[in-house]
Amino acid sequence: MRYVPFVVVAAALTVSVHATPAAAITNGTADGNAHPEVGALVADRPHSDGTWTYCTGTLVSPTVFLTAAHCGDKGQKTARVTFADQYRPGGTLHSGRYIPDPRFKDKSDLHDMAVVVFDKPVTGIQPARLPAPGLLDRLKAEGRLARFTPVGYGSLAPSRKAHEEVYRYTDTRRQASITYKKMSRRWLDLSLASKGDGSTCFGDSGGPNFLGGPGSHLLVATSISGADDACEGTNYDYRLDSPSARRFLGEYVTLPATDRR
Repeated sequence: MRYVPFVVVAAALTVSVHATPAAAITNGTADGNAHPEVGALVADRPHSDGTWTYCTGTLVSPTVFLTAAHCGDKGQKTARVTFADQYRPGGTLHSGRYIPDPRFKDKSDLHDMAVVVFDKPVTGIQPARLPAPGLLDRLKAEGRLARFTPVGYGSLAPSRKAHEEVYRYTDTRRQASITYKKMSRRWLDLSLASKGDGSTCFGDSGGPNFLGGPGSHLLVATSISGADDACEGTNYDYRLDSPSARRFLGEYVTLPATDRR
């Protein structure tokens, strides 16, 4: 099973999407204002296709934005974030300190978390809710894990050209629905198992998987990787209700101690 981090891939594989049908996050829909707490990391200069965003994340307090550690460059100290449903140059950006989990190693998928601590609080956006410890374990024991809603700014469904996947970006926030597959101590595996399921893809790294349907704002896992370059296989998502994740997050936000469902 391949570990494929969902970051923006090489410029040679990206193309403009202006003439391409908006098919996905993949097989999803435009999020609009359904999840205003979901934002994107914005590069200092545009990519070769003219787009700017490169990873996704979620506001978890007025001053803290949660994303993935593998989204950052070595030694990166700051980051810029947009919460626009479609980012355009000149739009509002929020700047802050970029802080990866110190336990994260480039060659491992463990502890793949980072926060951006903003210089000023973000106003007018309600932060996402975070899970109580062991929430997903309890729901699994009750047979209640079924649907999740991933949100992100990543590639639309890729096309294939000369035996390579071609990824298409729009700087637009999208959502999909995806099905529970299995779970381990740190990881939540989600799959396209039902008709209408969608997936995450490159550029969705660090983005949220909300528990339940599209109206949910309970953030239980972050998108980290997938089983294939076509973004059609299993998604591997980092659980936020685990002791490991809570150890890092608890340094920056107040975490719920009990289930608030």
